Amino acid sequence: MSETIIRKKPAPIDFSKLWADIKKHRKLYYKVIPAVALLAVIISLSLPNYYNCTVMLAPESTSLSSSTGNLSSIASTLGINLNSASRSSDAITPTLYPDLMNSVDFKTSLFPIKVTRTDGQEFSYYEYMANEQKIPWWKLPLGWISSMLKNGDDEERPIDSYRLTKKQMSVVKALHKKISCAVDKKTRAITINVNDQDAEICALMADSVMARLQQSITNYRTKKARVDLEYVQNLYDEAKTNYENASQEYAKYADANMNTFLEIDRQKRADLELNLQLNRSIYQQVATQLQAAKAKVQEDTPAFTTLQSATVPVKKAGPKRSQICLIILLLGFLGVTGYIFYKERDIKMLFGI
Repeated sequence: MSETIIRKKPAPIDFSKLWADIKKHRKLYYKVIPAVALLAVIISLSLPNYYNCTVMLAPESTSLSSSTGNLSSIASTLGINLNSASRSSDAITPTLYPDLMNSVDFKTSLFPIKVTRTDGQEFSYYEYMANEQKIPWWKLPLGWISSMLKNGDDEERPIDSYRLTKKQMSVVKALHKKISCAVDKKTRAITINVNDQDAEICALMADSVMARLQQSITNYRTKKARVDLEYVQNLYDEAKTNYENASQEYAKYADANMNTFLEIDRQKRADLELNLQLNRSIYQQVATQLQAAKAKVQEDTPAFTTLQSATVPVKKAGPKRSQICLIILLLGFLGVTGYIFYKERDIKMLFGI
């Protein structure tokens, strides 16, 4: 004989009883809500103001364009073909720019930047971030405790991205929250966002971060071409020196032995003239290679278009004190209401238990 399981139907919610319980303990609201409101005001006023600045830029396409064709035509007049080897795709594409900016090396490169606060005081960006940041009052005890427990490892030393102190690493972590980068996958536009407690420093750092990013990408794109240029420049300087020395030596010998008819003097003059022609030929060839190397550096240098430049923000971006107060008041109201329902055993009726 099969057993029939009879499920108990949950009792309907009696809203009149819930309202009656709330009215019964309304004095609890009168006591708790003002205290919560005061706490919300204290918390919201303790949060430091911060400003936001956004800059936008767009890099050129990595594919060969008409501009490189102009450079190639200029180089072709020197007998150099820049289009003979196709350019390989870049290892650092715009989608990787946020990862580049989040690297420790990039963050520590911002430390030496000189910043001027709105009140006129000047600091390095590292000093400003490490010592001049306002914090809420409830974080002060943690700072005191950490300063008391400070050991020799936290002593200031020259910044080395390979081995940072705890204080330097804390500044790097703080910059992860203050500086962000986003790339639009369709338009490839780069958006850099910086927030800071000072409006002047906020705009300055937004512009500096954009410049550092452009410089980092330019250094990467032109690294091999600049190494080649340096090598060819050294060859050029050496070839020029050899040519000038050979020219002077030939001129001095020719002037000193202008009326001689000895065969040994003629042979010596012919050797010096041959050496001069050889050095002149080498000098001309290296000069051509130097111009081509300079053109290659220019060809590999990326161009960036600034879509939105840095501007000192007029209004603060946060904190949203009214929203914070409303959220804390709502949580306080829900907490009191939940306590009343628990005390009057209304929880079972609400959740069917």
